[in-house]
This record gives sequence, C-alpha cells and structure tokens, in this order.
Amino acid sequence: MWLTTSSVGRKVIMSVTGIALVLFLTFHACMNVVVLFSGDAYNMICEFLGSNWYAVAGTAVLVGLIALHFIYAAILTLQNLKARGNSRYAVVETPAKVEWASQNMFVLGLIVCLGLLLHLFNFWANMMGAEFYNGGMALVGEYKATDGAGLIQFTFGNPVYAVLYLVWLASLWFHLSHGFWSAIQTLGVNNKVWFNRWKLIGNVYVTLVMLMFAAVVVYFALGCKPICG
Repeated sequence: MWLTTSSVGRKVIMSVTGIALVLFLTFHACMNVVVLFSGDAYNMICEFLGSNWYAVAGTAVLVGLIALHFIYAAILTLQNLKARGNSRYAVVETPAKVEWASQNMFVLGLIVCLGLLLHLFNFWANMMGAEFYNGGMALVGEYKATDGAGLIQFTFGNPVYAVLYLVWLASLWFHLSHGFWSAIQTLGVNNKVWFNRWKLIGNVYVTLVMLMFAAVVVYFALGCKPICG
C-alpha cells in the first residue's frame, strides 16, 4: 500500500496524524484554561471524562496517533540519513531559508515525547490510571483522581516541574509551528499565494494554544490557588 511503502505516503500519514494531534491539543488547552476561572468546573470536566468508556477509547486512539506519528517520523529520518550516505558527515552551511525547527524536527520530537512521558506520570497515572488501580485516589498527596485542579496546583507548585513543562511547551511550539504548515503543504492544501499565509496562520494558532498551556503552568507556579465556584 502506497501510504506505508512510499515516502510520499509516509509523509501523508505524518501530516494527518499531526493535524489530529494539534486538534487534540487545542481541546486539551481549552479544557485546562477552565481551571484558571473555576476549579470546581474543571473538576466537573475531569469527573465527566474520568475512566468512562469514551475517555478510555479516546485515550487509546490518542496513543495510536502518537505511536504512528513517531514511528513514521523515525522511518523518514532514517530514510533521509540513508539517502544522504557519507555526505551527512560533511560540514555544510545551513541554507538561509531553511528554518531551525525544520533541521531539528526529530530532536524536538524526542523532547516532546519525553515531556509526554512526564505528563503521563504526573497526570494520567494520578487520574484515569488511579481510578483503575488505586481506588480512585491519586498516588500523590490526598487528592481524588477527579481532583484535577488540586493535582495541577500540586504539580506546577513544584518549580522543577514548572520549568520542565515550560521547556516542553517551548519544544512543542517549535515542533508544531513548523509541522502545521508542513502538513498543509504535504496534503496539497496550498499554493504559492497561500504558502506564507498558512505559515502565519499556523504560527498564530500554535502560539495561542501553547500560551493557554503556559498560562496554567505560570499561574500555579506563582503560588496561586484554584478559584472555587
């Protein structure tokens, strides 16, 4: 099948899974911002999702998308290295028009994956996971698995975690700002006129999403508490 055997097909899979992940991050960011206005409302969302079948199914789909995206990124990277052969060891100047993120997408992707593992450790394990294997109580503190607001305050109140998350978000920004318009280009939804427009749209969109995540981290890193009601 050309989607899995050809270079173009693999890039299409990368693009589609990448766009799907951006949409998920948009939902996640909008959900997280709720905690800045009402801890109770945020906890209601956490309880609605919880370990219900639709949340579990959504998590399984998300894991599949991440796995596909990373696997095909690795395949394409190895394919490019093999195609370059010994020339990859030559010292060459980076073309002025080639973005830094474009040259370091795989490394950025690795940082993003490491940040994701940290995120799963801090939140999934203490929320959805805890409902399965710890009687609905988080593995840290005295928080219920549905007390997302409390867990966010606990996690980002730790300056080490706060800094690590901000570094992760910065890496995500670089990865997604390039990946957004690159995916659009791969799927052919652009032309010479729209190329720069899609880059601008992608940069603005990704920046807003990352700022929503960062606002939550900074808010609780400064010692603020969830607003009740």
